[in-house]
Amino acid sequence: MLVPLVVVLLLLANVLGRDDDAEGADQVADIGGAPSAPRGDLPPVEVDTPEVTPAAELACPVLMAQLPLEVAGETSRLVDSDSLFAYAWGDPPAVLVCGVDPPAGFVVGGPQAIEVNGVQWFIDTTDPDVYVWTTVDRNVPVQVTVPSSADSAVPTVLSSLIGTSIPYVAPTPAPPTD
Repeated sequence: MLVPLVVVLLLLANVLGRDDDAEGADQVADIGGAPSAPRGDLPPVEVDTPEVTPAAELACPVLMAQLPLEVAGETSRLVDSDSLFAYAWGDPPAVLVCGVDPPAGFVVGGPQAIEVNGVQWFIDTTDPDVYVWTTVDRNVPVQVTVPSSADSAVPTVLSSLIGTSIPYVAPTPAPPTD
């Protein structure tokens, strides 16, 4: 019971305690793009999240504490979810969820697999509106959903953070679905 409380307090301190004028504010990950509206001007994004597993409770807080307020020119925005392990940027939003299920249809070395900055991803492009990037080489999968009209800047920038935050495991094929 103490661990979830500490995680909540650390995440709140990290998000609420940031000051753009503070020392270190220039460490925002940004590789270009037009800036979106300020965080307070965007409505919260509703995000469906899976039940938090013990593995996610251990691994995800490290990643969540490192997420930038701005990525690829997109400003972070509030998230409405059942988990603390969801984050969003921009409008339309790019959404990160830590602790998701492994992606259905993943085949090691398959055509939808790509490595970016040392992290292996499975990219699901079946929905014409969004591309769903899911890590396949981390002990807790991380999913980044981006609008299909956007480029891969958000997952590219986040790959480095994921690679240093979530422990590596050898990719394995997804279990068959019934």
